Amino acid sequence: MSGGASHVFYRLAPFIQEFIYRKRWETLRPAQVEALNICMNSDHHMLIAAGTASGKTEAAFFPALTELHERPSASVGILYIGPLKALINDQFERIKELLRDGNIPVWHWHGDVSQTEKTKLMRNPSGVLQITPESLEGLLMNRPNAIPALFHDLRYIIIDEVHAFMGADRGIQVLSQIARIEKMTGCSPRRVGLSATLSDYEAAKAWLGAGGSRPVEAVSVPGGRKVRLRVEHFSFPDARDEEQAEHLQNARKAYYNFVYDSTHLKKALIFTNSRSDAELTTLELRRVAAQRHQPDVFHVHHGSISAMLREEAEAALKNGPGPAVAAATLTLELGIDLGELERVVQLGAPYSASSFVQRLGRSGRRNDAPSEMLFVCPEEEDEDAPLPARMPWTLLRAIAVIELYVRDRWVEPLDIRKMPIGLLYHQTLSILKSMGEATPAELAAYVLSLPSFKQIPAAAYKTFLNYLLQTDHVQWTEQQSLIIGLTGEKIVNNFRFYAVFKDDEEHAVYNGTEEIGSITTVPPPGYCFSLAGKLWKVTEVDTKHKAVYVKAALGKVDTLWLGGGGDIHTLVVRKMREVLADTAIYSYLSPQAVNRLERARRLAKESGLLKSPVIPAGGDSLFVLPWIGSKQFRTLERLLKHNLAERLSLRSIVPMEPYYFVVAGQADSRTLLEQILQECASCTDPLMLLGPDEAPYLGKYDEFVSPELVRMAFAVDGLDVEGLKQGLSEVLER
Repeated sequence: MSGGASHVFYRLAPFIQEFIYRKRWETLRPAQVEALNICMNSDHHMLIAAGTASGKTEAAFFPALTELHERPSASVGILYIGPLKALINDQFERIKELLRDGNIPVWHWHGDVSQTEKTKLMRNPSGVLQITPESLEGLLMNRPNAIPALFHDLRYIIIDEVHAFMGADRGIQVLSQIARIEKMTGCSPRRVGLSATLSDYEAAKAWLGAGGSRPVEAVSVPGGRKVRLRVEHFSFPDARDEEQAEHLQNARKAYYNFVYDSTHLKKALIFTNSRSDAELTTLELRRVAAQRHQPDVFHVHHGSISAMLREEAEAALKNGPGPAVAAATLTLELGIDLGELERVVQLGAPYSASSFVQRLGRSGRRNDAPSEMLFVCPEEEDEDAPLPARMPWTLLRAIAVIELYVRDRWVEPLDIRKMPIGLLYHQTLSILKSMGEATPAELAAYVLSLPSFKQIPAAAYKTFLNYLLQTDHVQWTEQQSLIIGLTGEKIVNNFRFYAVFKDDEEHAVYNGTEEIGSITTVPPPGYCFSLAGKLWKVTEVDTKHKAVYVKAALGKVDTLWLGGGGDIHTLVVRKMREVLADTAIYSYLSPQAVNRLERARRLAKESGLLKSPVIPAGGDSLFVLPWIGSKQFRTLERLLKHNLAERLSLRSIVPMEPYYFVVAGQADSRTLLEQILQECASCTDPLMLLGPDEAPYLGKYDEFVSPELVRMAFAVDGLDVEGLKQGLSEVLER
């Protein structure tokens, strides 16, 4: 091994050295050397930001396991927090192999792990524990007396895919959990964050070290891997008559044939932006295979598929002997090692540069092979549609995220909630459940000391608790302390309480005794739907046990999940505008994609689409194209509806989020633009954009918090007046 790598190699535990010999590694990766030096020469927290397949996991575990080998811990020594059960299962197998001769046990804990395994850990807390935030919440709430024995000698907390937590409710939950473990045990573990997708290291370091004074050092290895990209475009005509319907059918057939031809002989991953799209794609690709009398190598992988079927898909991709193709949502976006994938396909475009980087990183993980991604953008094209609807928004978004990351190495910055009141409710009740009872002062002192709630004033927390008392989420005891009330018990004692992300209530779907997955929208008996890439007919619905019984069918396809889409950052939308205004031809575009972009550019120029944020749409209608991100777009929507609709006699305001509005009324384009800018300038308080009795929810638990606090939280975290002003001014300058 070379100089620096050789020096740290001999400081590693012998079983790790043996593992490296067994794997025939010629040298340690740069991230591993740097992380080892930091760990062996300081007690600092550490952020390891390096590309996919750069050895980040080993960079975190090698020094941590070496310490446990040299000084065995008297409890769990390493706590690994991962965002997905599948990722934990994958890392569990990797760590088991690493620890084969290390005499350090590794445990995993989530909903699919047997109670027997969990009991073994509780009897002998030791080694490495891998867990999701939801399972950790359950431990802290329901087994508080076991926490000191489990974690009193905890040395390391490793947070994998740290970007998936930062800026999200689960990130607030994880920081709260770490602080609670430290309070309950007196331990002060080193924190290690792992990510392949970061742009603002300082913000990430601040998040990782929140609530403590220990410095955070970044291990940053710039990615130098080659990238191979291709963007294809398919136009679907509007089916208004029989001839057009035939054209549409042929276009869709060509689209699925192309996706099939691009994947069916490879180990490939097809990313979609929704579960419904993953289902429909798998179904159609299986139909193509059947028509051609070729093998069915297709799988589907998303959060509503049963664990067994998800694991089958992962095994086929990683270890299967022949081709295997999985259509997936973000469940395979995070760092599960799927082996040597030959191709990653993105149907449509990701909503963020961050998602693009994660998905791109699924390929090219071995032997310095290039990362390869094929975008396939299907879009409806109707020459008689309103002007903005004739823009290829998906194609423009695909180009924008590629350009922002590949040229500028930009990904979305961290957006931290200032008033996470739903999480305040969640952690208050979780802590009260674990304590049993507490006085208001004790509860306030505990909760408001957690990193994410330090900025919430004591007076606001008093308002918060009084409302929970009024609604019986908490109640007084005779000794004037607080316990969880009857209403709160119903919330807290449901397993769904462990999760802070919104999850629609689902019904399990069974074919005989085999569980296929779950759905949120339940059709009546006799109706057909798609799940796990196959068609099923409902035979029985058991509402009491939330179960749907089905049999295989041939029939229509239906969408059985709510939601879809995602938020877009202002810089992505602004880059889309630049692409439309530019004349550059991008080397990764197919001839069809070039042709579609050129037609859109010509139309934008001829119509004056880019000249002003407000343009005439014919009659008394106007188009408003602000070229801003989702949060700022929703702010403008409120400004139009609450502040301008009545004043300007606007009879309708239709948002086509996040790209444009169709506004109808008596105002002309110049007047409307002037009024928008004037209203932005005079809007000093975001609360001005809310109706007097309006309290919109931002999170899962906001509905249980006093409307007064919900309004304040939405004003500071749900709206962005300054971002709207800045976005509009930049559009007008161009």
